[in-house]
Amino acid sequence: MRIGGLASGMDIDSLVADLMKAEKIPLNKLTQKKQVMEWQRDDYRRMNTMLSDLDSFIFNEMTLQKDFLKKKVSSSDSNIVTATAGPSAGNIKTSVEVKQLATSTNWISGASTYTPSFPFSADTEIELKITNGDGTGSKVKNPDGTETDVIKLTIKAGATLDEVLKQLSNKRELGITAFAEAGKVSITKNDTGSASSIMLQDNDAKLLFESFGLTHTAGVLDKTTTGADAKAIINGLEVTRASNTFSLNDITYTLHQKSPVGVTSKVAVSGDTDNMVDKIVKFVDKYNEMIEEIDDKISEKRYRNYQPLSDEEKESMSEKQVEMWEERSKSGLIRNDSILSGTLTKLRTALYTPFNGTGVNENYKQLSQIGISSLNWQAKGKLTIDEDKLRAAIEDDPNAVYALFNATGSKTDTESQGLLKRVRETINGTVESIEKKAGKPTSVNNSYMLGRMLDNMDSQIDRFQDRLIQVEDRYWKQFTAMEKAIQQSNQQSMYLMNQFGGGM
Repeated sequence: MRIGGLASGMDIDSLVADLMKAEKIPLNKLTQKKQVMEWQRDDYRRMNTMLSDLDSFIFNEMTLQKDFLKKKVSSSDSNIVTATAGPSAGNIKTSVEVKQLATSTNWISGASTYTPSFPFSADTEIELKITNGDGTGSKVKNPDGTETDVIKLTIKAGATLDEVLKQLSNKRELGITAFAEAGKVSITKNDTGSASSIMLQDNDAKLLFESFGLTHTAGVLDKTTTGADAKAIINGLEVTRASNTFSLNDITYTLHQKSPVGVTSKVAVSGDTDNMVDKIVKFVDKYNEMIEEIDDKISEKRYRNYQPLSDEEKESMSEKQVEMWEERSKSGLIRNDSILSGTLTKLRTALYTPFNGTGVNENYKQLSQIGISSLNWQAKGKLTIDEDKLRAAIEDDPNAVYALFNATGSKTDTESQGLLKRVRETINGTVESIEKKAGKPTSVNNSYMLGRMLDNMDSQIDRFQDRLIQVEDRYWKQFTAMEKAIQQSNQQSMYLMNQFGGGM
C-alpha cells in the first residue's frame, strides 16, 4: 500500500516522480540512441533506394539494343508500305513496289447436311493435319513433351453445328476461323499464303467435313479460294513471302495495298540519334543527382547536442521548433560512411577507365571522346555533356557508342566491360553491403547489423524498465515507512499530551 503524505504533509507523488526523473536519465539516453540508430538505418535504406532506381533505369532504358539503338524509318507512302527496323539494320534507302498482297485460303460449303445425331451419336475423336500458308506444318505437344503434327479433337454427341464450328475455331493449332450462315459453312485460314491446307486423317474427320457440305480429294479439303503469297519488288529484286509482314536484314516491311503500276514507295532507315542522346542525357542527370545526394549525406554536419526529443519535450515546443530540432538531430548520421565514400570512388573509376573490349572504336573508348567529361573537383565527380559532340559520335558510329556503355566483357578484365556494366556492378555491390548493415524494409532485425544492435538495445531498455519499476517500488516503500513512522510518532505525542493534560 502506498501512503501519499497523509502524516508528513509532503507531496510524495511529486517527490517520487522527481527522483525517478533522475533514475530515468540512462533510459532516456538509451531511447535516444535507439532513435538515432533507426534514423541512421532509414538513411542507409534511402541511399539504397536511390542506387536501385539508377540501376533499374540503366537496365530498362540503356541495356537492350532494341531500346538504346533504335532506328527511325520513314515511308513516302504509308498507305502502300510501312516498315520498322531493328538495331542491327543498316542506314539504307529502299524502293518498294507492291505487286500483290498475301491473302488467306477459304473453304466455303454448298448446303450443310450437319445434324447433331449424325454422324455423332456418340462422342467422336477426329484427327486433322494443318499446313500453314508458308508451308510449315502445325504441331501440338504430347503429354510426354514430344511433338506431333496430328491434331485431335473430340466432338461431343449431340453438339450443334455452331458448337462444333466454335470448337474448331478455338483450337489454336488449327489456326482457322469457322462459322455458319444461311445454311452454309465458311472456314478461313487465319494466316496468309498459298500453301495452306487441311488434311482429314480419318473417316470420322471426313464424315464431319462432308456433313458441313465440303468436299475433299484424297483426304485433302478442297479449297474454294487458294491463298496468295505477297510479292514486292524491293530495289529491283522480286521478293515473295507468305505474309504481308516480313523481314529483310532486320528491317520489317508491312505491305498494305498494291502499288499503282510502275510507282514505287521510298522507305528510308536511319539511326535514331535523338533517342540515344536523350537516354544518355537522362542517365547523366540521374547519375549527377545520385552523386550529389550521396556526397551531401556523407559530408553532412553532425549536431551532437541535438539529441532526439522525448514526448514531454515535444509538448513544450511548437511544431516549427520540433521540426527544426529534428532536422538537426537527423543530420550527419552517415557522415564519412566508408561504404558510400568508397562507392563514389569506384563509380569515378568505372566511368573514367578507358574501354578496350569487343566493339571498341579507338576514337570512342572513353567518355571524354563522346562529349561527356567530369566537372571540377568541387563537383565531386559529377558529369557534364557537350551534346553536339555526343550527337556527332552517335551519328558517326552508334554501335561503338553502344559498346562503350554496354559491352559484356569479363569480370576479370574491367577494361573489357562497358561503362554501364561497371557502374551496375558497383551499385549492386554497394546495395548488398548496405543491406548487410541496414537491411531493407522486408528484413527481420536479426538478419542485418543495425537490426541486431536494435534488438540488443530493446533488451537493454526492457531490463532497465524492469529495474526502474523496482527502484520506484523501493522509493515508495521508503516513503511509506517514513509516513508510518511519523504517524506512529504523532500518535505517541498525542498520547503523552493526553496523559499530561489528564493529570492537571
